[in-house]
Amino acid sequence: MAFIGQSSRRLEDQRLLTGRGVFVDDVNDPGQAWANVVRSPHAHAVIDRIDTVAARAMPGVLGIYTYHDVADLGPLPCATQVATVAPMVVPSRPALANGRVRHVGDPVAFVVAETAHVARDAAEQVVVDYTPLPCVVDAAAALAAKAPRLWDSGNQSYRFQRGAAAAVQAALTAAAHVVDIEVINNRLVIAPIENRAAIGRWVGGGYDLLVTAASVHAIRDQLAESVFRCPRNQVRVSAPDVGGGFGIKNCLYPEWVMLLWCARLLGRPVKWVEDRAEDFLCTAQGRDNLSRGRLALDENGLFLALEVSTIAGLGAYMSGGGPGSSTNAPAAAMGGGYVIPAIHMDVRAAFTNTAPIDAYRGAGKPEANYLIERLVDKAANQCGFDPIDLRRRNLIRSFPYQKALGTVVDCGRFAANIDDVLLLADHAGFSQRRAFSERRGRLRGIGLACFLETARGAPNEGAELRFGKDDTVTILVGTQSNGQGHETSYPQIAADLLGLSPEQFRYIQADTAEIPEGNGHGGARSMHMGGAALFKAAQQVIEKGRAVAARLLQANPDQVVFVAGRFTADDRSVDLLSVARDTSLDTYVWNLLDIITFPNGCHIAEVEVDPDTGMVVLDRYTAVDDYGTLINPLLTVGQVQGGLAQGIGQALLEHTVYDPQSGQMLSGSFMDYQLPRAIDLPDLDITLNGIATEANPLGVKGSGQAGAIAAPQTIISAILHALSPLGVTHIDMPATPERVWRAIQQATMR
Repeated sequence: MAFIGQSSRRLEDQRLLTGRGVFVDDVNDPGQAWANVVRSPHAHAVIDRIDTVAARAMPGVLGIYTYHDVADLGPLPCATQVATVAPMVVPSRPALANGRVRHVGDPVAFVVAETAHVARDAAEQVVVDYTPLPCVVDAAAALAAKAPRLWDSGNQSYRFQRGAAAAVQAALTAAAHVVDIEVINNRLVIAPIENRAAIGRWVGGGYDLLVTAASVHAIRDQLAESVFRCPRNQVRVSAPDVGGGFGIKNCLYPEWVMLLWCARLLGRPVKWVEDRAEDFLCTAQGRDNLSRGRLALDENGLFLALEVSTIAGLGAYMSGGGPGSSTNAPAAAMGGGYVIPAIHMDVRAAFTNTAPIDAYRGAGKPEANYLIERLVDKAANQCGFDPIDLRRRNLIRSFPYQKALGTVVDCGRFAANIDDVLLLADHAGFSQRRAFSERRGRLRGIGLACFLETARGAPNEGAELRFGKDDTVTILVGTQSNGQGHETSYPQIAADLLGLSPEQFRYIQADTAEIPEGNGHGGARSMHMGGAALFKAAQQVIEKGRAVAARLLQANPDQVVFVAGRFTADDRSVDLLSVARDTSLDTYVWNLLDIITFPNGCHIAEVEVDPDTGMVVLDRYTAVDDYGTLINPLLTVGQVQGGLAQGIGQALLEHTVYDPQSGQMLSGSFMDYQLPRAIDLPDLDITLNGIATEANPLGVKGSGQAGAIAAPQTIISAILHALSPLGVTHIDMPATPERVWRAIQQATMR
């Protein structure tokens, strides 16, 4: 029976939905102590004095630690390598603030006590005297000459340039049409359902961290090599079930360092669980950039060149994956799925007195796709082209196609996606629906946008198959799920390849003691990278088994055929598990693979706008996407729907706001920061039409990030179409009722 391509419900759901999931908050060690963090109430200030006397005297307090206690530890590293114009400035980031705080929530002291309540009470008794300093919370403002300086070196960390600047300028000068646009990708609080949490242990002369993380090997390496400066085998990092992460749980946080340091010092486990207020203030955030794009077209509407200038916010410190979101990641996707002969990017990145930025679902690809799609719509409106036809005539049609910044797109059905989505969304019937809305006093708009993702994440991945005495097979893969369904999809792959049932497999992930190497979560890489490694491991198992089966069947290995879980030679056969009982077939593969895959699609959104209040209702959403071979279509649709919900949230609702004077977060709770609810989402109509890629032996393309990459521009296009009769030509995300209402008022007053 074929299991690849079969829609089946997640095996892990039975455990998770009946309360048998195990998250860090569910784990409590014998003799465990609890930690709480004293955090800065200021966005920028000098620490004059820290008084811990009263707090230390409280019953149950085991210790209170400040920077001077941990000064010998190495700083938290930035793991992302970027070829910048000048060397990237990465200021030292200690686990606890050293003399100065740079954002609200910056950790100043670490309190450990017998219980969580005592730790919290003691933290409130720690007295810290500060001298406030001027702050800056906007990246563009931070690069101004007289901006408050976060670091002695200034506020700019790097300048990144890629592409052919001279060719772009020549094309812009000679073009029949040039359109330009300035767009904001709003800063987002990620707010996974599970806050960060961890338990630090000192076990057998080594550090052991149980953590809500999604890239345990990378965190292990950074702790060992940069912070504790010890051999990697002295650090174990593992994760149980993880309740969402979307990228921001991939990086190293100060709390992880302190928990391990305290566990060693005190000789007992130390646990910390973040509350939601801390999550808003201190967990890495996403997006936050301002981009200006210029698109050159000839008289027939063919694209000639794209120029992009970006100011990217980094927050107060350089987080582990922070620089990639404005440099390497968008560069791979810049220009989307269009033929653009010349592209040039210029990115300046600035430190601000805000929480650090790191990779968030798509990490750079949403920003790149949003910019080009907004430019295409503006070109159509400004130059008199039909927006759908303009896309059709410029989409890549011949493969492989090397984009101007070097990425080679191997396959895709870009134009066909447009044709399919127009039919499925009943684009032809829009005028009738618009007339119905007008009779109700509403403005109706329709928006169409394409997207191109570049899926791979970190290159290379490992996979292992172990055969047990009970005839179960254990799959160990270095990727990591935090909700994607790997416990189901990986057994489907292995079952299909080895002729067993998915129920015969046991899946292990996220433990550096069990899995020697792995590149974890991120970049929609798991099925592409991990699936390819598992495929190769299965092939090696079969080849090993063929030799053993030949001996058992008294046949020449060339005569032995493996089909549906059995080795057969003439009329004799033996099953795989019997062979494994005779001779070990355990196999480990580290698969070298650095090729990118290119998920793509076309989406259509329809909105209704109340012109009196600015309220936007997303009424219809249709998507046609290409993710290559589908391992489990049901899970793929779920991944796309989740990404769409987050993209819809960015377009309509979500915005992280800091007060420009004080640096205080004004959107610091769910009272002030709105995530999309069920009522905010229509039925998400998703059709999957894939072309298998040759980038991996399974033919898969990543699907986890696509919805967040596609939805923002699709929805903003629909809103602008609805508002176009009133003269509104631009609106920034999020298109909240107030922002839409103000755009209407300003347009009607002109």
